[in-house]
Amino acid sequence: MEYSLEDIVRLSGLSVDTIRYYQTLRLIAPPFHRGRKAVYGEDHLDRLRIIRRASEQGLPLKVTRNLLLKHQRLESNRELLSAVQKQLAAPCYTSADMAKLLGVPERLLCLVESRGLVDLLDEKNGPLRYSEDDLRIARDALKLLNHGFPLGKLLALAMKHDQAMRKTATAAITLFHKQVRKRRSGTNLEKAEHAAKVFQEIFPIVTSLVGHHFRRVLVSEALKQLKRAGEEETLAVARRSISEVWASLRLGQTTPDS
Repeated sequence: MEYSLEDIVRLSGLSVDTIRYYQTLRLIAPPFHRGRKAVYGEDHLDRLRIIRRASEQGLPLKVTRNLLLKHQRLESNRELLSAVQKQLAAPCYTSADMAKLLGVPERLLCLVESRGLVDLLDEKNGPLRYSEDDLRIARDALKLLNHGFPLGKLLALAMKHDQAMRKTATAAITLFHKQVRKRRSGTNLEKAEHAAKVFQEIFPIVTSLVGHHFRRVLVSEALKQLKRAGEEETLAVARRSISEVWASLRLGQTTPDS
């Protein structure tokens, strides 16, 4: 069935400006034309309804866009809807939700946010949201406080690490753009698809390398400080404990008190 722009606006519940904005983001294909008249089809309407539903459920537009681009070759919008619904099934929390689930004052989260220590699922003109992974990490962070780490000093250390990490990440992404993305020949779409495929492949490799290296450095420094202090008994216990932690990591297990 064919629709005019006015029909699409009425049936999708979206404004003309919003529909055209989605076209510029490649969330939907441009209309075809009959003379000077723009004509839309069922695929346009289906996709607009999917995007609107995802937005109403709190899925950030950039995530919806990635899903649409990733699944643009699916045989039907039914499959696409299934992919979007799967993403929507993942919990998404506001700051108030997180504070309640963690059992902490919301002002504590606001303090962490104000220090730039969280990258939320930030949707333009929408609420800031946390993912299930954010909730898990926040619960782990609270365990550090329970072990006696002072909040102020822990935040200062986290900010210092965050600044160094962002500098390294910026350099890494710049290197990726220069050596991988821009050296690929072909159309813009082909280069974008190639870069996305390579990024998906190397992302877990890079994060694994970084995580492994940081664990090694942390353990090494802990043992060096104990050795310099001459705490031989504590050093022996620490070595046994660290060996057990490394063994559990290799087996993909959690530590005993996690």
